Amino acid sequence: MSPLVLYDDACARRFEPFALTRPVSELRAGTTVIRQRWENAFLLKAVSAIAAPHLADFEELDAPPAASGTLAAGTIVANARCVPALGSFDDDGRDAGVAVWQCDGRVAAVRLTAAVEATEFAEGTLSLETLASRGASVDIRGWWLEEVWDLIRLLTPQLIDDIERLRPGSRRYAAPSGDVPVLGSHPVLIESGATVEPYVVFDASAGPVLIESGATVQSFTRVVGPCYVGPGSSVLGDRVANCSIGDVCRVRGEISSTIVLGHTNKAHGGFVGHSYLGRWVNLGAGTITSNLKNTYGTVALWTTDGIRDTGLQFLGALVGDHAKTGIGVRLTTGTVVGAAANVYGSTMPPKYVPPFAWGDGEPYDTYAFDKFVTVAERAMARRHVPLGPRTRRQLAAAYARCGRGAGVPA
Repeated sequence: MSPLVLYDDACARRFEPFALTRPVSELRAGTTVIRQRWENAFLLKAVSAIAAPHLADFEELDAPPAASGTLAAGTIVANARCVPALGSFDDDGRDAGVAVWQCDGRVAAVRLTAAVEATEFAEGTLSLETLASRGASVDIRGWWLEEVWDLIRLLTPQLIDDIERLRPGSRRYAAPSGDVPVLGSHPVLIESGATVEPYVVFDASAGPVLIESGATVQSFTRVVGPCYVGPGSSVLGDRVANCSIGDVCRVRGEISSTIVLGHTNKAHGGFVGHSYLGRWVNLGAGTITSNLKNTYGTVALWTTDGIRDTGLQFLGALVGDHAKTGIGVRLTTGTVVGAAANVYGSTMPPKYVPPFAWGDGEPYDTYAFDKFVTVAERAMARRHVPLGPRTRRQLAAAYARCGRGAGVPA
């Protein structure tokens, strides 16, 4: 079998606030992490990922290690910014004679015809087009991420496409029991092992709903499709609409058009809309986001290339891994909260909060690395996930990369 490798190109490496602490292939798009989408397409487990050098020690759940050494001829290298549709190609697309996979007329993956050193990908500037041979080519369905906010822009069609591919009877999915109200005609799929308490309402008028095994939807929750709730997550009440809730999350209060990557707590009230919450995020009670300007104009967002107009009328907050907010924090439209930032107080944070920031307003203090790691280790232990030496090194590299090098242990 051909090895599968995921590649973050230079564009992907600008997808902040997430690219500081994770490869883009480890972001959730629709119901599923991008890497897992490629694994589903090829029926292969990824052996490695090519991302920015400071992520060399990235380690998380079933994520593969960073690529090193030589990528052998026959290796399949897939662009992490291409999000393949689930079931996007069949056995013909996996044939050993296929050399190039294209999505919307662009090269999304190639099979190497000769060995390539992993270091050639180090800057992210090596284009897969230059590695594409003249062999057989297959077209695949999917979506391209040109900007980080495309994860929110494309959420609805991706959720609908993902969930509509499943039907009762497949993978042990079934419709809710007869005493659970279902509105609308789209499917509502509950996997065996999920818990749906009394007085839950599923509104499938605008799209399907999928509740995975181990998830719990508590009483007095209205789940509005398209919506996905991942394994081990708990939805604790209020209205959850057009969302992708990843694994082992706790969500309470109104949340709309939002992706929650995984292992994140929003366990209290407070509206969150058109936002992306990274892994190990904790939103304090009453933290709210604005997702629409009073002028009804398009939302501008901080990026590594400066403030840019997203062209989106609805956009809330992008919150990096391990970030924390205090009680009652208010995040305005298009706020970027950097990884590991800890913000609190009555002053509304600016539209860009740097990574590892600490405080109740500008100028923020720097979150001391040893204190941050202690808190991160405690938070992860609560979900029975250890913070190992590799993760500690990777977080230290992120700390140093963003100019917070002082205080990082050797």
